[in-house]
Amino acid sequence: MRIAILNWSNRRFGGTGTYLSTVMPALGTAGHDVALWHEVDRPSEHGILPVPAAAPIWSVSTLGLEPAIDALREWQPDLLYAHGLLDPFVEKRALEVAPAVFFAHDYYGTCISGLKTFANPVVTPCSRRFGWQCLLAYYPRRCGGLSPVTMVRQFRLQHDRLELLARYRAIVTHSTHMQQEYVKHGLAPSRVVNVRYGAHLKACHRSFGTLRSKDQPWRLLFVGRMDRLKGGAELLQALPNVARRLGQALQLTFAGDGPERTAWESLATRLCEGESKIRAEFRGWIERDAIEGLYAQSDLLVLPSLWPEPLALVGLEAARHHVPAVAFDVGGVSEWLTSGVNGILAPGDPPTVEGLATAIVAALRDPAIHARLAEGAGKRSADFNFDLHVQQLLQLFENVVQ
Repeated sequence: MRIAILNWSNRRFGGTGTYLSTVMPALGTAGHDVALWHEVDRPSEHGILPVPAAAPIWSVSTLGLEPAIDALREWQPDLLYAHGLLDPFVEKRALEVAPAVFFAHDYYGTCISGLKTFANPVVTPCSRRFGWQCLLAYYPRRCGGLSPVTMVRQFRLQHDRLELLARYRAIVTHSTHMQQEYVKHGLAPSRVVNVRYGAHLKACHRSFGTLRSKDQPWRLLFVGRMDRLKGGAELLQALPNVARRLGQALQLTFAGDGPERTAWESLATRLCEGESKIRAEFRGWIERDAIEGLYAQSDLLVLPSLWPEPLALVGLEAARHHVPAVAFDVGGVSEWLTSGVNGILAPGDPPTVEGLATAIVAALRDPAIHARLAEGAGKRSADFNFDLHVQQLLQLFENVVQ
């Protein structure tokens, strides 16, 4: 089968970039011809997506739209596997070339800001159906910025995207939460398919003992982009409460970068100065091998996302190393995180600092409980198999083409 991957970027950026970095080589290994068709070459600070050897790559920004469309058509793909484009007109033209399947990594076409979150009066996940009523809530609930021009432009963009989704033969989601999101927005249930997947990593056999010295700090880990809705500030604010209730030292490591990093570093400095049991370090963006090393050295992954994460693959990555997780119960997180089994869920409507602190304490208050959660994390990760995802995906592709 000739499969053309459509994506806005040719860079390994965000969750979509991580996914494409694994699925494109896997499709090539399975014996299929793969090509990459993208709009722009950015962000430049991130690496290029790995494609199978000799796979053609076409850039709209380099070639121009019509030459890029002509090149794609001349390649004669059997199927387009799309992951989100910047311009609906570009997307519309590409969809004229071949049957297409869309992977809904996020709230593409179902939210005016794409974040599915109210910021006022407190940060709260939004469950409403996208429509003109969103314009009425945009300012009072702080769905986005303060510019009316941006509001109208974003509304039209998402409106056009939602209309274009009706032209895809199938919509792939990776959680029941996202599957329900697109069915709620009028797409036929028979066309919205949940094809779950997990981290493309080898399982790491690791065990935690039930005997633990009070002098040994608990090692907490945050992995992800540092922006407001990822909840890093809330995590830091929860630490003094956690340290006092546990009576034990905490070592928190941040892996990632983003616009809130400076603010989080300042907050961490103040908190560490006021509480001797807290230590925090910021590692910035690090390569995959280094992240694997952090998982192997950590006791608990904390995922304090305030917005409804479509899935949060990082939790499954950590689980491969038998690292349990604490997270707010938002979006698709409960698809893989079950309280008392492989971690602890904190209430997510709304997410609060106190709720997060209580969840962390519940995971760490007893080494025996932590060891049981760690064992559960390893078992749960096996339920999310990347190879099975590829098999199910290819079966869907075959059905679409036929």
